[in-house]
Amino acid sequence: MNDYELKVYDEVQDWKRKLIRRSGMMNRISKKAQGKINEIIPEKVHEVMTDSIKTMVKATLFGSQMTTNRNAAEGLTLEERDELVRKKISTYQKTAMVEGAGTGAGGILLGLADFPLLLTIKMKFLFDAASVYGFNTKEYEERLFILHVFQLAFSSDEIRRNTLSEIENWEERKQVLVEMDWRKFQQEYRDYIDFVKMLQLVPGIGAFVGAYANNNLMKTLGETAMNAYRLRILQKAPEL
Repeated sequence: MNDYELKVYDEVQDWKRKLIRRSGMMNRISKKAQGKINEIIPEKVHEVMTDSIKTMVKATLFGSQMTTNRNAAEGLTLEERDELVRKKISTYQKTAMVEGAGTGAGGILLGLADFPLLLTIKMKFLFDAASVYGFNTKEYEERLFILHVFQLAFSSDEIRRNTLSEIENWEERKQVLVEMDWRKFQQEYRDYIDFVKMLQLVPGIGAFVGAYANNNLMKTLGETAMNAYRLRILQKAPEL
């Protein structure tokens, strides 16, 4: 490893420690309450929601793949790739803020449109990040990795720890991972964003909440993606 890679290694270790740290009490109480709600939701409703999210995400993955420039960072060093990804995170945060403010100001109907729109923005960013770090999203395993990064960013303590383990051991795990657990995927994501997205529907504050929430959600996803890909790159780097 060179000096910059050693610096990144320390940053990735700090990031991992934060990820496995127990959530605050309010987050745990909220998750427990959401779990109780999920238990009383009829199974048929869960199935419909899972199928809907699965269809929506797969369509977004396909669209993102078609519009991703796969040679955007050819020949760049890790430091240069990091800088390029930081610029993309900033750009996507601004896009997400505009989208959140617009749908938040539009009341319930436009508020409901926020979910697929924000999902599209997030997935497009993940494809761009994968490309910058040199991973080929034409490969099924790389698209599956993108979904794991997404889940890592927006999930509860236990699922986050399990997903981090999958990512840390991706070269071995990708050989046996066939399909995403879509039920878990949609439920974790929905539970993660439910409260703030409900506030986005409140007249008068919806635009502010939408912009603020989307900015923070993109920031979280950006940090997660950046470190997940750095982790994989460093695992391949020769030791000193």
